[in-house]
Amino acid sequence: MRARFTLAEIQQQALAIVDRDGLAGLSMRSLAGALRTGPMTLYNYVDGREALEELVVDAVAARVETPEPTDDWAADTRAAATALWRAVRAHPAAVPLLLTRRTSSPAGLAPAEVLAAALTRSGLDGADLLAAFRAVMAFVMGLAQAELAGPLAPEGAAAAEAHRIGALAEGNLPALSRFAAVSADYADEEFDRGLALVLSGIQQAAERAHA
Repeated sequence: MRARFTLAEIQQQALAIVDRDGLAGLSMRSLAGALRTGPMTLYNYVDGREALEELVVDAVAARVETPEPTDDWAADTRAAATALWRAVRAHPAAVPLLLTRRTSSPAGLAPAEVLAAALTRSGLDGADLLAAFRAVMAFVMGLAQAELAGPLAPEGAAAAEAHRIGALAEGNLPALSRFAAVSADYADEEFDRGLALVLSGIQQAAERAHA
């Protein structure tokens, strides 16, 4: 007998609920309503809340437009990290799950595999290669978390928060005061600038390893 739903359909519906209503809006009941079925039917596909949240993580991963590899590892690393960043940033309500839940399928690891493969072509290996991979992933997800928290993020309501932090810091915390001002002025460049600094460090490490 053919399954009534595919796992991909359930994933995308779960993500749509999170995008629209936030994490608090996601439940077996709300998902069943979106799929026009009963909550008990979903237990044939998902065995509980944690598994449901893992599906959301996989749904975001499925939306990462992974680039085709070239002969330039640094450009490929930049492209892979940027693709992941864009997918994560498109679903801000899902960021807490991306930070705390593991993927539940090999397909969910595809973006990380593309990034790891690009970095492997740098010539680094062992602990250095792992550190480079973790540094890029930490930068992408850390910046996403910073935007979600909003203290220096410049978009929408976060812009007002950046100015508020700047006002609190003014005169007492000069470094943070400058950061708040720069955050408001260079929001669109922040990711590219930061990633360029991370990749510069990795490239220097790769060059030293082959010197």
